[in-house]
Amino acid sequence: MNWDDTTDDTAPERLVGSVADGEDQAVEAALRPKDLDEFIGQEKVREQLDLVLRAARARGATADHVLLSGAPGLGKTTLSMIIAAEMGAPIRITSGPAIQHAGDLAAILSSLQEGEVFFLDEIHRMSRPAEEMLYMAMEDFRVDVIVGKGPGATAIPLELPPFTLVGATTRAGLLPPPLRDRFGFTAHMEFYEPAELERVIHRSAHLLDVEINVAGAAEIAGRSRGTPRIANRLLRRVRDYAQVKADGIITRDIAAAALAVYEVDARGLDRLDRGVLEALLKLFGGGPVGLSTLAVAVGEERETVEEVAEPFLVREGLLARTPRGRVATPAAWAHLGLTPPRGTTGGNGQQDLFGA
Repeated sequence: MNWDDTTDDTAPERLVGSVADGEDQAVEAALRPKDLDEFIGQEKVREQLDLVLRAARARGATADHVLLSGAPGLGKTTLSMIIAAEMGAPIRITSGPAIQHAGDLAAILSSLQEGEVFFLDEIHRMSRPAEEMLYMAMEDFRVDVIVGKGPGATAIPLELPPFTLVGATTRAGLLPPPLRDRFGFTAHMEFYEPAELERVIHRSAHLLDVEINVAGAAEIAGRSRGTPRIANRLLRRVRDYAQVKADGIITRDIAAAALAVYEVDARGLDRLDRGVLEALLKLFGGGPVGLSTLAVAVGEERETVEEVAEPFLVREGLLARTPRGRVATPAAWAHLGLTPPRGTTGGNGQQDLFGA
């Protein structure tokens, strides 16, 4: 099972949201894999990272700084903990928003032990002064502490023990090139295939002492949006349903019935996702329609539609963002079981999508 504690703009109450709430964090702590062999998925990243860590151990050196990027819930925090475990080193965890001043970062860096892993979540949200201090710390293992103010201020160099910085970000494009270039190893975490999520679900079910068959795991995996954290959350809700409404064994029918209660459909869409599609199709004939108009029709804030619902709908090929507005694809009409009117974008497919 692989998750991380990265937060995003997804509302915590969404069952298919990738943000980790208190319950998620408690469960994840118990289910995290402890080494790379136990980590499921991300095959290329695991292979490359294994080489980096083995080489560092063979040299008796501190591992290179590591940058992990990707959507929330894919395993960035988990990998940081595995890096520390594989190197036999302690780990220090903080986040970019928590470091608002260079002094905050200096206090953390000056207290690191030799070889310690420093995990900096949402690194792109760190303040600029702290970011500039981090450049020198990563490259030279030194920071300059400013004492005093104005013309009388002096910089006192402070030597740091060698450490490994593991940065995690959901928006790698927001990292400035000077910071990105100082990482010795960078990796992008991909969404999981259903077969990989099935392995994640079987492992979690075993650790949670839940009985689940192959078909039941496949049903949950297909609705998990390619994200282990969501698969884990759905598994727990289906477990509750199976214990109350059935004999505690999760089958395909039980999983489907449970997730119908929680309004998660066969493709992983929830109430908000379907509300956006239904408004786009039924009220606006498949579009194009402006984002603000669509948000009003759904009864949500513009930011909620754009940042919470749309990314998954676009990734699933159900919605397209065009210069003229939001447009439903033929797959959206098919998914909701609706017939597109003749002459609409949904009816004529790709050509109409671009106004041809």
